[in-house]
Amino acid sequence: MNRSSDGLVRRVKTRGDAGELGGGGGGSSSSNPDQDNRSENNQDDELEDCDSKETRLTLMEEVLLLGLKDKEGYTSFWNDCISSGLRGCILIELGLRGRVELERAGMRRKGLCTRKIILKSDTPTGDVLLDEALKHIKETEPPETIQNWIEYLSGETWNPLKLRYQLKNVRERLAKNLVEKGVLTTEKQNFLLFDMTTHPLNDNVIKCRLVKKIQDAVLTKWVNDPQRIDKRMLALILLAHASDVLENAFAPLNDDDYEQAMRRVRELLDLDFEAEAAKSNSNEVVWAVFAAFTK
Repeated sequence: MNRSSDGLVRRVKTRGDAGELGGGGGGSSSSNPDQDNRSENNQDDELEDCDSKETRLTLMEEVLLLGLKDKEGYTSFWNDCISSGLRGCILIELGLRGRVELERAGMRRKGLCTRKIILKSDTPTGDVLLDEALKHIKETEPPETIQNWIEYLSGETWNPLKLRYQLKNVRERLAKNLVEKGVLTTEKQNFLLFDMTTHPLNDNVIKCRLVKKIQDAVLTKWVNDPQRIDKRMLALILLAHASDVLENAFAPLNDDDYEQAMRRVRELLDLDFEAEAAKSNSNEVVWAVFAAFTK
C-alpha cells in the first residue's frame, strides 16, 4: 500500500482480474396528462432536492469522473468500454427522469433486450446531451431497442443511415460540464506529436465523496435486496462496471473490503434482470440497460 497526494490509499498489489471489469411496472405511462406532468416535475424536483452544499452530478458525469486520471486529466487510452457505458448512462437518466419507457411486454412477454424504447415525454431536461438523445428517440420510427440505441448514440453501427444519431465529443462535453461545476480544470498537454486538452481534478472533495459513496453502497450500507438500493446508485455501480472504471472506486480499499465489494458487485451482475424489472416500482429502462451490457 502507498498513499497518494490526494489522501487516498492506493493499491500496490496487482490482481489478475481487477483491471478486466466491464470489458414491472415502472414502464407504463399514466392515462392522465396532468398526472404525467406532475410525475415528471416530481422526478426533476427530487434531483434538485439534493443537499445544496453538494455539487449535483449526472450519472454520465460521475462515471467519467471515476474514469479520469486525477493529475493527468484524461481517461485510460486502453479503455474501450467507457464510450458505450456513457451512452447507457444517458438512456438511464432519461428513464429515471420519466422521458422514455419500454413498450409493453405484450401477451408473449417479450424480453427486455427485444422490447423497444418509446417516448414518454418530450419535455426538455435542461441537459444538452440528454435533450439531444431525447430528440433522436422522438424522431425515430419505428422505435428501436436499448441495445440499438447504445450503438447508434456511440456511432458503433454498420447502418450508415443511423450514423446521424451519434452523439459526438461526449467525454469532452461532459468534462466541460465538470469544469463549469468546479470539479475539473482545463490544461493543455503535449504528447510529442500532438497537443491535447486535458481536465485534471480541481475539487478533490467531490471525487472522494463519490468514491466513498460507492464504497459505502457495497460495504457499510449494503442491503441484500436490489429493489431497496437507490436506483441511481444501483445504476452508477453497474454502469461504472460496464465502463471499466469501477476498479478506480475500489482501489483504496484494503484486501478484505475489496473482496467483499467485488463479491457484492458480482451478486448484482448475476441477478435475473427480467424478474427484477417485473417487480412493482421497478424502472424497466434501467434494468433493460443492465441487460444490454451483460447479455
